[in-house]
Amino acid sequence: MKKSFFYALMLTSFFTFAADAQEKFETDIIRTSAGDLEITFIGHGTLMFTFGGKIIHIDPWTRLADYSGLPKADIILITHEHRDHLDPEAVKLLSADKTILVTTETCAEKLGRGIVMKNGDVRTVGGLKTESVPAYNIVHMRSEGNPYHPKGVGNGYILTFGDKRVYIAGDTENTPEMKALKNIDCAFLPMNLPYTMTPEMVADAAKAFGPKLLYPYHYGETNPSDLSDLLKNITGTEIRIRKMS
Repeated sequence: MKKSFFYALMLTSFFTFAADAQEKFETDIIRTSAGDLEITFIGHGTLMFTFGGKIIHIDPWTRLADYSGLPKADIILITHEHRDHLDPEAVKLLSADKTILVTTETCAEKLGRGIVMKNGDVRTVGGLKTESVPAYNIVHMRSEGNPYHPKGVGNGYILTFGDKRVYIAGDTENTPEMKALKNIDCAFLPMNLPYTMTPEMVADAAKAFGPKLLYPYHYGETNPSDLSDLLKNITGTEIRIRKMS
């Protein structure tokens, strides 16, 4: 009797711990024509999507989460090779036999595997239309002529969930390719300095391509409310701020 009680207590504690690990992250639901898209905001540039029974991890990073307590990935998307976006240990922990890994050419070389998408490529990945968008710096440089993110190396991705197009920009500035995007329902735009965009750059991009829903993410020490102030008179774009510093 005592053993049964002790075992039940241990089991309850385990599931409570697992639930707590999941609950520390904020989540949102986006309704689509093919069912709900659940977004889990893990932090920084790291996201998890749940849709149609599939789990999609974006730039998983073990510094932000215990991935042994999160579901294995059906799809992992890596935007570029910097260590806060490409974490081989996180990729390993999330990978199963069924997992599809989508990367840049540089990331695939470092990982020794992965489906390479170059800027502008369009593919169907795990049943989802996936588009690669250039991600690079124009203004912010490590030194003269040496951008933090050179053109042609990193990707942003547009994923289509039912009737909704979701854009995860990766590390980039407000490039001409970004500003030319059409029909974006939800956008994640980075705002950490000096590596990506200022709030003014994000506002400029948002005004150009008009996402219906805008999440500033990967914003470091930048105050995301600055973006809200810049776009307060803009109609058609809802700004949602989540814990993504």
